[in-house]
Amino acid sequence: MMYFWVASLVLIVICAVFIFLPALKRRENNDQVLRDELNKAFYKDRLSELKEESNEGLVEDQQDLINDLKQSLLDDIPSDKLQQRQQALSPWLILVPSVLLMGVLSYALYAHFGAAQQVKAWQDVTNNLPELSKKLMQQDGAVLTDQEMQDLTLGLRTRLHYNPEDATGWMLLGRIGLANRDTGTSVGAMKKAYDLKPDDQDIQLGYAQALMLSQDEADQEVARNLLLQLTKQDYVDIRVFSLLAFDAYERQDFTSAIKYWGVMQQMIGPNDQRYEMLTRSIDNAKQQMSGSKANQASVKVTINLGDAVVLDPNAVLIVSVHHANGSPMPVAAARYPVSSFPLTVELDDRNSMLESSKLSDLDSLMVRVRLDSDGNVATKQGDWFGESKVVKIDEPVNITINQQYP
Repeated sequence: MMYFWVASLVLIVICAVFIFLPALKRRENNDQVLRDELNKAFYKDRLSELKEESNEGLVEDQQDLINDLKQSLLDDIPSDKLQQRQQALSPWLILVPSVLLMGVLSYALYAHFGAAQQVKAWQDVTNNLPELSKKLMQQDGAVLTDQEMQDLTLGLRTRLHYNPEDATGWMLLGRIGLANRDTGTSVGAMKKAYDLKPDDQDIQLGYAQALMLSQDEADQEVARNLLLQLTKQDYVDIRVFSLLAFDAYERQDFTSAIKYWGVMQQMIGPNDQRYEMLTRSIDNAKQQMSGSKANQASVKVTINLGDAVVLDPNAVLIVSVHHANGSPMPVAAARYPVSSFPLTVELDDRNSMLESSKLSDLDSLMVRVRLDSDGNVATKQGDWFGESKVVKIDEPVNITINQQYP
């Protein structure tokens, strides 16, 4: 704030100089001197004319005319009172109030229309940035209030505006995005930090954590690779295994999730209060794994082409599982690119069409296979197809595509 006052005072002084400069350069009594010089010149010229006129006999009372000329010269001299008034009217009486008025009016207009309070708040936040940054680094933003988050974001953006090569600043901004579940901000900021310092383990971890929030499978795969690279370091942060375990659990890879949680238990020891929580997570994953194995059902289908079939390389293979009564609405379906035949595919509950009707709920079923040539599943004209007989849920299915829709 001190810089504002100094800068504003300097501007006022410069304006005052421009106001004072014309008055300081003005010569005192300049008008009176010019008038006196002009009157003297006029008086001398008139005396010369009277002398010539007298020699020529044109003037009779030369002395009277000279006296009148002297009187005219005396009448043109300003009176003492007028000179005193002119001397008393000092330019400072105008200049000083003008400068004061300019200063008061300038500050008053800024106080009304300016943003002094906002600027002061911004400067206070910038000065408080180191303390807020330290708090965020220690607690991962868990104890920061909403206002502190806003202040920290403002301060960091100001700092990064003037120093865009600050990798730590970008990492902190990314952590704020993580705390606010702002995927765009967190991924963008962490990527900038990673581009600046790709070997920094804290930045690698933060970038992976941000990418885990993305809905893009490619981003999540990059995050997994970063985390797996971190597991090969001499020192591994426990959060690396926590993220890997969470990701594996979300992907229903319960075996990997159990392995990572077990590693975390070894790192913290049984006396840590988190040990029991990890035990419960492992037990839950084991239950999920045993339940999915017990209830999991799948249908393995082997597909052959009939001799009369002309294979369109742009066609798509559609495999659908139906109720044993041949209902046209499939229970499960999947689409595959055309490749070499015979071809074996496997469908399970992940291919179910409805949550309320799963493949594992069937006791018996039939399978239909079709080569869709136009990319529209609703049209069948000219498509080749085949279907199986009714089989049990655990029986393999063999189908030959040898029929064509008219």
